[in-house]
Amino acid sequence: MRQRPATRRTRAARAAAAGLAALLTAALGACDTPSPHEAAPGTATPKPSPTPTTLWDRAPRSVAAVGDSITRGFDACAILADCPEVSWATGSDAGVGSVALRLLGPERVATHSWNHAVSGADASDLPGQMAKAAAHKPELVTVMVGANDACADSLDRMTPVTAFRESVTAAMEILREEAPEAQVYVSSVPDLKRLWATGRDDALGSRIWQLGICATMLGDAHDDGPAAERRRDTVHQRVIDYNEVLKDVCARDERCRGDGGDVFGFRFTGTQLSRWDWFHPSRDGQRRLAEIAYRRITAP
Repeated sequence: MRQRPATRRTRAARAAAAGLAALLTAALGACDTPSPHEAAPGTATPKPSPTPTTLWDRAPRSVAAVGDSITRGFDACAILADCPEVSWATGSDAGVGSVALRLLGPERVATHSWNHAVSGADASDLPGQMAKAAAHKPELVTVMVGANDACADSLDRMTPVTAFRESVTAAMEILREEAPEAQVYVSSVPDLKRLWATGRDDALGSRIWQLGICATMLGDAHDDGPAAERRRDTVHQRVIDYNEVLKDVCARDERCRGDGGDVFGFRFTGTQLSRWDWFHPSRDGQRRLAEIAYRRITAP
């Protein structure tokens, strides 16, 4: 009878020991269980995704320009004459602040920028100009072409959209072959119908247009009849089509940036037009083109 209390204590001690062992086992097991915030053994820790990189250099160190009379600064300084020093692309005039002047500074403009645009040029001239530009191995090429393709003596003499595309595509292919790392800025074609609406009520401007400047759009500037309206609408649509081509060709090239339609959409006034022909940009017009281009070229 005296043994029973001792037996009960022994059993109680054994039970307590067993319980403590169970608790320790559970605790140790919990320590070995991976935290939901830790990777399981043998599992690679996921790495953060790399930051996307861009091929676009916002500070190119040389500039070549191709295009037509707008890029040559025609009628901006003197009547019926090129004035490349005020060109929006490569000019040295501080009042205009060309793309080249803003990017390179005044010391390098003369030695590291080249203007191969030609007054009167249309898209068919672009491949030849681009070959000359590519020979310099420029870091940036500016392109503005299309106004002369729409400005013809008659609607049937406007450059077909397919031919326009072929010329622009060929020019880009030449650049990629000769200067594969060159960047390209492509301007949209200005809105010729807005040009007509802006200058038609100016007595001098409308008389100058009668000499044959952009006859498809500006001819018979005061004629509001159905035929004249259809003619202007046809030219307007052709300019839109050219801009779609420029946008598409540029989008296919990873080193090309367009202007997002900014030049076409610019709400210019008579202040931005040459006082000699009411067609080409004045100095102020060239400055506005330079601002649009520089903003696009240096955008993040």
